[in-house]
Amino acid sequence: MEDVLRSIGKISRALDAISNIDFQNIDLTKGQYLYLVRICENPGIIQGRLAELVMVDRTTVSQAIKKLVNNGFITRQHSETNLKNYELYPTAKGTAIYPRLKRENAYSTDKALQGFSKAEAQQLAAFLERMTVNVNEDWKSVKAGVPRDY
Repeated sequence: MEDVLRSIGKISRALDAISNIDFQNIDLTKGQYLYLVRICENPGIIQGRLAELVMVDRTTVSQAIKKLVNNGFITRQHSETNLKNYELYPTAKGTAIYPRLKRENAYSTDKALQGFSKAEAQQLAAFLERMTVNVNEDWKSVKAGVPRDY
């Protein structure tokens, strides 16, 4: 069963590498497109919630946000309800390229699911969602300092 996670990792790395190359000409690199998509889909999202959505640490998100701000794709605004938080919003530049990012995602999804029936694709999506929930529990525990018992 170890091969399942290896395959998922292999697919993820390949698609990430492809996207990084595809988006170089619009100044999106190193997975920044992932954060921009989530911000476009959730205008006003705070950094901590964004980190949870993509399951990375806050430092990684912070670095990506800084680059997205510097390249004019997003803005950061103090939250009116909690001044410690910054809300993230796409700029006109970020909003303009969002459809291209969605088209790339749809193309990659179609390519990855080529040869699958609709029922198989739905079943795979359900299985992957269950796996995500399972892994998320450990991710949150480990991030809170609780070691896993192998």
